[in-house]
Amino acid sequence: MIDSHCHLDPQYFAADLQEVLARARGAGVEAFVCVGVGRTLEAPRAAVVLAAAEPDIFATVGVHPHDVATMTEADWGELEELARRPRVVGIGETGLDYYYDHSPREAQQAAYRRFVGMARAAGLPVVSHVRDAHEEAAAILRDEQAGDGVIHCFSGGVGDARAYLDRGQHLSFSGILTFKSAGNIREAAAFAPLDRILIETDAPYLAPIPHRGKKNEPAYIAQTLAALASVRGQTAAEVDAATTANARRLFRLPSASGSADTRSP
Repeated sequence: MIDSHCHLDPQYFAADLQEVLARARGAGVEAFVCVGVGRTLEAPRAAVVLAAAEPDIFATVGVHPHDVATMTEADWGELEELARRPRVVGIGETGLDYYYDHSPREAQQAAYRRFVGMARAAGLPVVSHVRDAHEEAAAILRDEQAGDGVIHCFSGGVGDARAYLDRGQHLSFSGILTFKSAGNIREAAAFAPLDRILIETDAPYLAPIPHRGKKNEPAYIAQTLAALASVRGQTAAEVDAATTANARRLFRLPSASGSADTRSP
């Protein structure tokens, strides 16, 4: 399994990171995409450092839509530099969050457009966070001619899934898939093509049942994999093989033999 979206920087796992990683590796997680976002650039910096230190961890860099209103031009310049580091495999998470509106919507939209452009220029996939703004996010991805990317912690229905898939995006499913209230997400998970789906924990958030309410960690991704396989009517082994291959292809992660996967032009 590959945890395609987790937060492993010190603000979340300062004291127990090695134990968390050991449990995940023991559970069968063979790679982690550490998403470096926070209120400052400390998180993307930390993600880059962690990826350089651990052979199975890779980093993305960005600023969450909650925090884009305070970004400076210096921040943008540093993120462009961080994006060029060898083990940085994506831009984000970025996107739109109209549920909390911690940053004005106009600021979120402008930053999302700029991050999509940054990802396109860097040749990296864009990692999108979208909550209560699927129509607007899909429109920005279309207008900005987004390249490869993933809608992390997908929270929409079949119609939203179709719109993102039509724009070349992947859909990543989290522990929410196990919640009783997530019927529309399960419908989308059954609808999506096998070659366009990923799994994630979003650790330390959104622990799946039976761990709901606890601090999430990458080892718990097995519950999300099982739920995804169940709603699709496939075996866990089939979905594991597909989501692992999809994550390696999307993020150009090294294969088991050590060579980098590539995406078609």
